[in-house]
Amino acid sequence: MADTKTTGGLYVGTDKHRWWKEAVVYQVYPASFLDTNGDGWGDVPGITAKLDHLKTLGVDVIWVSPIYKSPQADMGYDIADYEDIDPIYGTLADVDYLIKEIKKRDMKLVMDLVVNHTSDQHDWFIDSRSSKESSKRDWYIWKPAKYDKDGNRQPPNNWAQILGEANSAWTWDEKSGEYYLSLFTPEQPDLNWESPAVREAVHHVLRFWLDRGASGFRMDVINLISKVQSFPDAETTVPNNKYQPGHKHFANGPRLHEFLKDINREVLSKYDTITVGEMPFVRDEDEIIRVVGAESGELNMIFAFDIVDIDNVPGDFKYTLYPWDARDLKRIVNRLQRLMLERDGWNSLFIENHDQPRSISRYTDDSDQWRDYGARLLCLMQTTLAGTLYVYQGEEIGMRNVPESWGKEEYKDIESINFFKKYEQMYPGDEEKLAYGRKIMQRKARDNARTPVQWDTSAHAGFTSASSTPWMRVNDDYKDINVARQFSDPNVITSVFAFWKRALANRKQHKDIFVYGDFGLIDAEHEKVVAYKRWSADEAVVVVLNLSGKEIEWKGIGSLKVKKWWAGNYDEKDLGEKAKEGTIVLRPWEGLIGGLEE
Repeated sequence: MADTKTTGGLYVGTDKHRWWKEAVVYQVYPASFLDTNGDGWGDVPGITAKLDHLKTLGVDVIWVSPIYKSPQADMGYDIADYEDIDPIYGTLADVDYLIKEIKKRDMKLVMDLVVNHTSDQHDWFIDSRSSKESSKRDWYIWKPAKYDKDGNRQPPNNWAQILGEANSAWTWDEKSGEYYLSLFTPEQPDLNWESPAVREAVHHVLRFWLDRGASGFRMDVINLISKVQSFPDAETTVPNNKYQPGHKHFANGPRLHEFLKDINREVLSKYDTITVGEMPFVRDEDEIIRVVGAESGELNMIFAFDIVDIDNVPGDFKYTLYPWDARDLKRIVNRLQRLMLERDGWNSLFIENHDQPRSISRYTDDSDQWRDYGARLLCLMQTTLAGTLYVYQGEEIGMRNVPESWGKEEYKDIESINFFKKYEQMYPGDEEKLAYGRKIMQRKARDNARTPVQWDTSAHAGFTSASSTPWMRVNDDYKDINVARQFSDPNVITSVFAFWKRALANRKQHKDIFVYGDFGLIDAEHEKVVAYKRWSADEAVVVVLNLSGKEIEWKGIGSLKVKKWWAGNYDEKDLGEKAKEGTIVLRPWEGLIGGLEE
């Protein structure tokens, strides 16, 4: 067993308890949540209509992906007006009513803050591109063209677009005769945070929503706001690509911490907020603690991408398939848990969101035989680790990836569309390569998380009216997997929802262990089993998870003795028969929590 001595990170009995550490955050992807007006697109009144569902589950905070006015080039992450709501979602009055109803249930609202870039339809950018003499020209990042030896115009550097790595991150603007940086899509020009006017405008946006009743922000790719100002070429890490990942030059740039401290000092410190930064490409522990350390004065926590990048080929683009096993997962979990305990920081816990495939399809087995077991196993893991827990819509009922039979026309995400185009250009007529590309997308496309929530067995899973056409196809399995079927079933073994509900209640009841307690890894080198000990000053538990579809005789518990098995993801009538020490037989995808003898 790993060294599990109590450290300074043991929070029990200290003054470091915070409401946002104990909170359960539920992410709503509004386009796919619930449509109340029959246009096939989810809306704000749809969120309000399901607040009781979320309250029953045990949710404390609702994070809503962008609902601002937008042309929807990237599903609302291209914002045209930060202080208005897109008509497809409703009105500001609808949001005010949502906030009122959320507060009535003693919950809170988190808005999605997207300020690395705007839409190219935002008034700021329209002004900026109108002329090189525009007063807002420096609100965005403009550069002159380069020219090759043959006189052909080239972008300022070789950075690849994040949502389409075959493309340049720079977009040529014919009218003003320069390139603008657009790391995600040409419709999403990057703001220039070197401009004090930009920073003040962002501060104004935060105040607007906090004064309106929001309780915090999920900050989209917030670590990209500071770029290396020389804008150098990226080194070649992906052979055969003209454009290369440039994140070494635009992630965690030289002024990032200055900008984040400004946000905190000027705005956030004047409110009681929860903040989480999406920070891709970051692995350096010192950099992480500079943001989330208790005395950092920056953000409460970040989304660390280690677990959701576990199946990416190291150093390559996202859409790759890489083998991994329980040892890789344990290494990641142990590193992040110990980092925050020992250096007084704070974790977020998530394995699903709008940018990731469904977790049971990714980490377990989503077949009809094993789907429920995998969903409950992953619930056990997430609800027993330290950090603020984030649950994504549909995760609480075990929604899974789209079927392999779906054609590429069913994929709506701009990143997926760009990927298919790239593969067809690279491998024209090569059916084997194209089939592999389709396999990658079925496994990892963002579309997997964006199919409409499956509410019941009616047409379109109750997401929209029977006569409407959903903006995205409903997963074919909705008659078997839906909220109505599980919500009315209190059995934690036949209802994934009931299992999640109990697990969240258990986490809150034992917060001194699961939220604030210490952590020690067990049997680090086992290829199939993830096991760890959690403990407080008064109590200790062991969590054992079989991350395989095989029965295993596990001997790794060592000298630890289980007083009583608390919960499992199989029929719990069998828990009393489980071994309390020595060899423990674990069935496929079996997970257990047990109280330890002192």
